Amino acid sequence: MSVTTADTPQPWPMNAWYAAAWDHEVKRKLLPRTICGKKVVLYRRSDDRVAALEDACWHRLLPLSMGRLEGDEVVCGYHGLVFDASGRCTHMPSQDTINPSACVRTYPVVEKHRFVWLWMGDPALADPALVPDLHWNKDPEWAADGKLIEVACDYRLVIDNLMDLTHETFVHSSSIGDRNVAEAPFAVTHGDRTVTVTRWMEGILPPPLWAAQYGRPGPVDRWQIIRFEAPCTVAIDVGVAEAGTGAKAGDRSKGVNGMVLNTITPSTEKTCLYFWAFARNYDILNQKRTTDLREGVANVFREDEVILEAQQRAMDEHPEKVFFNLNIDAGSMWARRLIDRRIAAERPGPRAVAAE
Repeated sequence: MSVTTADTPQPWPMNAWYAAAWDHEVKRKLLPRTICGKKVVLYRRSDDRVAALEDACWHRLLPLSMGRLEGDEVVCGYHGLVFDASGRCTHMPSQDTINPSACVRTYPVVEKHRFVWLWMGDPALADPALVPDLHWNKDPEWAADGKLIEVACDYRLVIDNLMDLTHETFVHSSSIGDRNVAEAPFAVTHGDRTVTVTRWMEGILPPPLWAAQYGRPGPVDRWQIIRFEAPCTVAIDVGVAEAGTGAKAGDRSKGVNGMVLNTITPSTEKTCLYFWAFARNYDILNQKRTTDLREGVANVFREDEVILEAQQRAMDEHPEKVFFNLNIDAGSMWARRLIDRRIAAERPGPRAVAAE
């Protein structure tokens, strides 16, 4: 585990797109969020575009989110200074001349895959093409829905949890876990921006959630293909198909296929915003199934939340302790290496490379 001090960098890269909200959360009112240690206020303009401003008035630093929205401008709730969507002050009380330095920072915004993404670092580097791929969340061939969880833990603990699904056997035994997950072999591959963990469980009986989705008796071949995209996004290809019908070779027609979509946004060193969705490519017009799956997966993730927050408390109580790694940690170890490299690349001076 790592501890950030005044002499060490923040534990996240700034030059990255981070999910700040579901698209439906941002309305014609002020929405405060903390992203990468920065207070931000979001709102939807009259042309439906999203504005993201530093949540601190230029004058006396009161959070702008404590003010109000008038038209497309934010009015500070303390002395009435007005800021437009570009962050520039357009009105000061009791004076005609506006100080030209009176402005607040704005952040680049992209709406994609039903999320509102912010770029917290150098705005000149904010390439929309770098938004992580979660297209299943808005693909007409898939049905998807999800939620936001505010978790009281280091964001990297959530990534660790997603990169090693062995815990399903022990944390989620009533829904998606059984002994096969913990005992099945897996393979790990990695590149400059991604890590993939692939696990197949062949000729097994499905756990309860998948048995309900599959809807037929008999053994299945089950898969979990986890793809991490640095710094904070994990898309997991999951499903079951009738055993021996070619799912591993690419024919999934005799089964059901889902995608578990996750993107985690650090808020502070010990809190994060966990955006998730479950998408499926079968029975996609059945809204009841979509809702039931969303709530079922939400129950699964609540079990994760309990574990992750307990883990963070234990870390706080035992700062002298370090993590030990097993074979099952290979995926999370590589994910952390890629995150560390992104952080090191932003340090001033000679570029540092994280130790492997």
